[in-house]
Amino acid sequence: MSEKSFSIISLGCPKNTVDSEVLKGYLEKLGYNYLQEPEDADIIIINTCGFIDSAKEESVETILETVELKKTDPGKKILITGCLSQRYPEQLRIELPEVDGIFGIDSWDKVIENIVETSEPCEDVERIRSLLTPGHFAYLKIAEGCDNSCSFCSIPLIRGQQKSRSVDSLLREAEYLSQKGVQELILIAQDLTRYGSDLPSRPDLFTFLQELLPMKLFPWVRLLYANPDFWNTKLNALFQKYPELCPYLDIPVQHASPRILKLMERGYDIRKIKKKLLRLRQEVPTIALRTSVMVGFPSESDDDFNMLLDFIEDVRFERLGVFTYSQEEDTKAAELTDNISPEEKERRKDIVMQIQWSIAREFAASKVGQKIDVIVEGQEAGGFLGRTVWDAPEIDGFVRIHSEKALEIGKFYKVKIDSVEELDLVGKVV
Repeated sequence: MSEKSFSIISLGCPKNTVDSEVLKGYLEKLGYNYLQEPEDADIIIINTCGFIDSAKEESVETILETVELKKTDPGKKILITGCLSQRYPEQLRIELPEVDGIFGIDSWDKVIENIVETSEPCEDVERIRSLLTPGHFAYLKIAEGCDNSCSFCSIPLIRGQQKSRSVDSLLREAEYLSQKGVQELILIAQDLTRYGSDLPSRPDLFTFLQELLPMKLFPWVRLLYANPDFWNTKLNALFQKYPELCPYLDIPVQHASPRILKLMERGYDIRKIKKKLLRLRQEVPTIALRTSVMVGFPSESDDDFNMLLDFIEDVRFERLGVFTYSQEEDTKAAELTDNISPEEKERRKDIVMQIQWSIAREFAASKVGQKIDVIVEGQEAGGFLGRTVWDAPEIDGFVRIHSEKALEIGKFYKVKIDSVEELDLVGKVV
């Protein structure tokens, strides 16, 4: 085991990944060696997720598995940070006495103080990150927290109100990531479309992209997590003006029944949202839309569910994820009776996914015969795996590439699509 070594287990969303990368960069600056395998390290930091029940369970199971390492090496130090420890610090202290430190979010300085006993502040946070993602893509977190008040969501309880970063700090970090060789920059926030509303100068997403994209730092720039209620249609023109802005948008709608949306406190008119999305398709014909929907929300009737199915059929999202409702304590929805059985929730989820599989298959089939730019992600038996502009890393599908020569990870190749396997494209390098 290396002296002064550490490992980070980062759970949950890409926003957590960015937090872990900043912490990793701090520790490396202080002379600590990062080791990928936790069992090999002196210090193990677990960045937890506490968003929904399954995420909480994964976080707790990971902590328990990691604590087991102390049985063979009592000298190991185990620290917990992130959303779960932000929300349940006292409970974790009582139930996990083996853990050496419990910290909430935005606690890099306290974690470091626990490790080195003195802190060395870093004034240039935008240039301290050390990536945990493959070097060819990275996330840029433009804001923290959320000002929306969805009745089912615990994020504002955990992360607080929105705190946008300044345009200058974001541009500095983007330049740093470009210098590191990043090819794909992925903008993330709990809600990209509310970016800047809390800053004195009130910049918005459009303003920031108008600063970032002309710098030509990255071949691909991707947008994740846009609230449809606040999507400004003037953003549509940027997809055409700047080829590096991937024709891809993650825009969660959650539901299509006005009654359920009101209970969710989503606050928007689904007819207006549909109009926005269809306008986006018209103005950016190559775009792929990703959304998330929730089934089994309290009192969701067959009629409500059918409205959701009709909406999915009408808009035909190329990418779609389905969540079954789970009751989150201290949220407004927790006051409602969770009257949909787990079995019925799963049945509805399966129906949505069957419809979506057909839509996604049709989209994939439309690419057969085309020559498409693909970024290579890795190798598999008999070939390589890559992604198109319509596929976000760690979320969407792959292109299976047949090539007689070795391909370089993180590089772009022109691939002729020959066929479709399930939902993945299959092709050869031109």
